[in-house]
Amino acid sequence: MRIFILFTLLFLSCFSKAQAQVSQVLNNMKAQEKAWNNGDIPAFMQHYWQHDSLKFIGSKGITYGWQKTLDNYKRAYPDKLAMGELRFTIIEATALSKSAVYVIGKWELIKDKPAGGHFTLLWRKVKGRWVIVADHTS
Repeated sequence: MRIFILFTLLFLSCFSKAQAQVSQVLNNMKAQEKAWNNGDIPAFMQHYWQHDSLKFIGSKGITYGWQKTLDNYKRAYPDKLAMGELRFTIIEATALSKSAVYVIGKWELIKDKPAGGHFTLLWRKVKGRWVIVADHTS
């Protein structure tokens, strides 16, 4: 009986930590929506890994690096009108380990010419911060 109780407590502890990790990532995504909807691409990008190894995969192929990804966003969305209003819909968010969370979802830009699609994000905890290290958006 003691082994069962110990196993149950260990399982609940791991589950609770995984839920906290997912919750932190989803809060970051809410902050990204807010930044985008305020027309603030640099604040939106603060949740991406500021590293040359960041990977963004989109309709034009793969982009490596935070600065190049930021530049692409600024070029594609030069002002708040072009940006529209961003909405994320989360389909699945899973803690893969204590330092990795995988998110699948939908994105929608509400504007004169609406746009949308799906995304897969790999979030990692780097130097105490949850950041996107790989983004595949279509």
